[in-house]
Amino acid sequence: MSHFVRDRLSALIPLRLLSGVAVLLALIAGCNRVEEYPSRPITLVCPWAVGGGTDRVSRQVAAHLERDLGVPVNVVNATGGKGVTGHNRGMNATPDGYTLTMITLELNMLHWSGLTTLAPDDCIPLMSVNEDYAALFVRNDAPWQSLDELTDAVRESPGQLKASGTASGGAWHLALAGWLSAIGQQADDVVWVSSTGAGPSILELTSGGLDMVVCSLPEARLQFQEGTIRCLGVMAPKRAVGYPSVPTFEEQGVDWSLGGWRGLAVPLGTPPEIVDRLVGALKRSVTGQTEIAGQTFPEFMQQETFDNTWRGPEEFRQFLAETDTKFGRLLTSDAMRTVNTDPFPPMAFPNLIMVLGGLSLVGLAIQRIIRGTTAPADVVPTEDSSDGNGWPSLRGWSNLAVIVLCIVAYPLVAETAGFVIATGGILLVLLLWLGTRPLKAALIVVLFVPAVYQVFAHLLRVPLPRGWLGW
Repeated sequence: MSHFVRDRLSALIPLRLLSGVAVLLALIAGCNRVEEYPSRPITLVCPWAVGGGTDRVSRQVAAHLERDLGVPVNVVNATGGKGVTGHNRGMNATPDGYTLTMITLELNMLHWSGLTTLAPDDCIPLMSVNEDYAALFVRNDAPWQSLDELTDAVRESPGQLKASGTASGGAWHLALAGWLSAIGQQADDVVWVSSTGAGPSILELTSGGLDMVVCSLPEARLQFQEGTIRCLGVMAPKRAVGYPSVPTFEEQGVDWSLGGWRGLAVPLGTPPEIVDRLVGALKRSVTGQTEIAGQTFPEFMQQETFDNTWRGPEEFRQFLAETDTKFGRLLTSDAMRTVNTDPFPPMAFPNLIMVLGGLSLVGLAIQRIIRGTTAPADVVPTEDSSDGNGWPSLRGWSNLAVIVLCIVAYPLVAETAGFVIATGGILLVLLLWLGTRPLKAALIVVLFVPAVYQVFAHLLRVPLPRGWLGW
């Protein structure tokens, strides 16, 4: 064993102190502390970007749940992967009732597109809270005054106009593709620009980067009321409540409709008593029994012109199954195959990064070998520098290994031990290994870790792992 390694190991002494800590942690781990649910912040995962309809509904639901349950409910926008990122994060979370997901219509679509294996059966549906139909918007200064005029423009110049509203292959993309198919065009006759949601898409439309946006009427309510955008029609069986001037596609001779839905779910394995508690809180919210600033959830939905249709757990589960079957037939049909086709598969960019990383390592190895063959003969490798060929010394490799192990250790132990214990222990080991004096290292841990916890858990209300001691 080198002097370096011995010195680092000796920094972990006194062993008595560590033995005492180990015994204490073992005693704490043996305490099966039962706490009443909920006793800490809850995370509500929203798969779509800030400002869109799903985000706005999610934040209102979170506010009412927070009032009812008595703990913070924080909305986290986990965007990307056409909705896969957010749905995956929420549905694969620890099934303890502290992570909810605002699932959307994409859950009935993504697995048919081969983007994920997640399906409605992979979660426990709590309640649906909203349904809205797709609508088609253009800028107020656009040359098309009606759906017929836009239809003629698409037929005259296929592939020239650009649209957005969500990710490629998402619900609103499917709505556009269905309209194009209904008028006898190809689903790719309008170029779809992938985005993280309706909010960013509408901003891009108003700035001139898009020709049209497909999303729900409530998602575009502000710009529509301000007159910066114009709605050419809604893909619904009847005119939307709050928008009597907007004609349906059917009224304009197009037999096509598509609506989206939003609802709450928790991971499989969540205890039944926690599921019942959440369902009860949601039901009180959607039926107007809770208020935020004197306003109930139904009143908010009406004010924002969101549909307020809701379904309980069993009805929601049946609705998901029926919708999944419907979209399975639709998305596997020949007419919709272009909606499912991506120019790049889901793992294209991660694989590209790994290949580039591998090529970089090969190039580095070749460089070191060449440098080693041309190095002066009197170069003597030392423990503190390199091995004479440009490779890191034993100390460099040891430090790198310890840092990587500390990074890997946190997600493995934090959920069980808690943020403060896990972070404090890992930081203490890292500081001692890197040569910090034991007393100084302990002082840094004692002052720094609780301060970080206070800032994130209380000031910023980030739901950190609580573990054995509840912090």
